[in-house]
Amino acid sequence: MGKLLRGAHIVWDWNGTLLHDIHAVIDATNASFAEIGLDPITLERYRDLYCVPIPLFYERLMGRLPTDAEWQVMDTVFHKHYWARVDTCGLADGASDLLAARRADGRTQSLLSLAPHEHLVPIVRRHGIHEYFVRIDGRTDTSHAGKAERMVRHLAALQDRPDADRIVVIGDAVDDAVAAAHVGARAVLYTGGSHSRVSLEAAGVPVVDSLTDAVDVAERLVA
Repeated sequence: MGKLLRGAHIVWDWNGTLLHDIHAVIDATNASFAEIGLDPITLERYRDLYCVPIPLFYERLMGRLPTDAEWQVMDTVFHKHYWARVDTCGLADGASDLLAARRADGRTQSLLSLAPHEHLVPIVRRHGIHEYFVRIDGRTDTSHAGKAERMVRHLAALQDRPDADRIVVIGDAVDDAVAAAHVGARAVLYTGGSHSRVSLEAAGVPVVDSLTDAVDVAERLVA
């Protein structure tokens, strides 16, 4: 039992990691671009340029920061189209079984997302995986900043907070690695979401192509 308790506590990302929603994201992004006359973006270009905070991603595409009016239009249209499509998105391959197996083995895991909390919790429940997490936190404000300070609050709210050397963040964005480093934790990044492998590798943490590999690497990192 002692060995099990010393395993990794995984903080999972949601969009692009546990939820395979990248194509809904691309469709919604292109709908928002069309509203202000931008050309559509391919999946490959999106993954090459994506970053947090989102306005900087738009700056990479446009060569300038969007105006406040443009940002409001793009943000509103993006969310309208994304939430219209999200129910057609499934979990990443093997995600449900991985989460269930970790729970059965006595491992702990939580979920931290930049998705709005009021949308996040119902969709996690619809996928039947909410019981596998000791805590679920989504965004409760209007800030589009990254996860670093949210990670601090997320971990502080855990009933039995693990030591930092046991915490591994698994996500699909460089911002996940930044948030992990901010709290002294480790990170494993997954190529199935928002970033290309090349951009993920720039974070200097392990990069994997499946969630099974992500969990295996996470456990090795804390062994």
